[in-house]
Amino acid sequence: MQETPVIVVGAGPSGLATAACLNIQSIPYVLLEREDRFASLWTKYSYDCLHIHLPKQISTLPHMPFPANFPTYVSKDQFVQYLQSYVSQFNITPLYRRCVEEASFDEGSGKWVVKARNLSSGEVEEYLGRFLVVASGETSDPYTPEVEGLDTFRGNVFHSTLYKNGKGYSGKNVLVVGAGNSGMEVAMDLANHGAITSIVARSPVQVVSKRMIYLALVLLRYFPLSPVDSLMMLLSKLVYGDLTKYGLSRPKEGPLFIKVAYGKYPIVDMGAISKIKSGEIQVLPAISSISGNEVLFENGKAHSFDTIVFCTGFRPSTNKWLKGGDHLLNEEGIAKNSFPNNWKGKNGLYCTGLSRTGFKGASFDAQSIASDIKSLL
Repeated sequence: MQETPVIVVGAGPSGLATAACLNIQSIPYVLLEREDRFASLWTKYSYDCLHIHLPKQISTLPHMPFPANFPTYVSKDQFVQYLQSYVSQFNITPLYRRCVEEASFDEGSGKWVVKARNLSSGEVEEYLGRFLVVASGETSDPYTPEVEGLDTFRGNVFHSTLYKNGKGYSGKNVLVVGAGNSGMEVAMDLANHGAITSIVARSPVQVVSKRMIYLALVLLRYFPLSPVDSLMMLLSKLVYGDLTKYGLSRPKEGPLFIKVAYGKYPIVDMGAISKIKSGEIQVLPAISSISGNEVLFENGKAHSFDTIVFCTGFRPSTNKWLKGGDHLLNEEGIAKNSFPNNWKGKNGLYCTGLSRTGFKGASFDAQSIASDIKSLL
């Protein structure tokens, strides 16, 4: 058993931010990561055309801005380069291939006991710490919904974490399931590479541009959310028009309200909407069932596909291994309290990056946690 003041679970951006802040405060810790690298979602499981949708000024981790020569909207490769510099700058050394199987608070010792399987040796290691920081993220485990007959599909089926680019899909019939940001961007990339592309849009979506998001961020400094949200809805209708004739409907609530209330991001259009309007991307309703290469949809129509890409998001993993954290996290593994009161629980339990507030929220969490632990030590 290895004992240390702080145990941090997850070496994604939230875990790296926490580690950097602990290092600055000279607080010893151990950082456990189940993958063989830090920020694996960015370095291993993301598509090539991915960009950060928010300006770089509000997308940094603590104590280190992006290089001045980086563009306002940072690409995946640039963000990975930034993370590599961040790890080096703050001397962050995660323990890789440690899959946490259980973490529980021991009343007798007043400390957290974390059991992690070393995926290289197969052995279970134990770590003991006064403080435990959950930094495993909102996007820990890829989610693929159950679809009747999916096991009969004769083509390729995979989650978006395995998609890199549209090379090799020219002339292929490809179905993208999920009309969130990843689904729209994967569909656009496929269409750009000559694939015959369709996308499933089950629910209404709010569509905005990067400029609209930037404008909203500026206005929110001076005005309440409601009028800014109304302006975003008006601008979206003016810029994108009536999308119902293309298969996309808008919810009654505005994009900012939906983000705050439900944690759902609006579609930040990177070019997919114009391809939907031109017919390069076909919008389809929810899937009813699959039989062989035929996919039946809720409108009663069936189409044949060569490949299905599930862009259906992720689920946090904390409910699988964290015991006694229900005062801090809900059943979905998200912080119960809203930002900025989301990061601290009981018995030395903390969480970083689980308030659905992006890099800015994770940065705030990490600095708050390190300062609080410093004061307690």
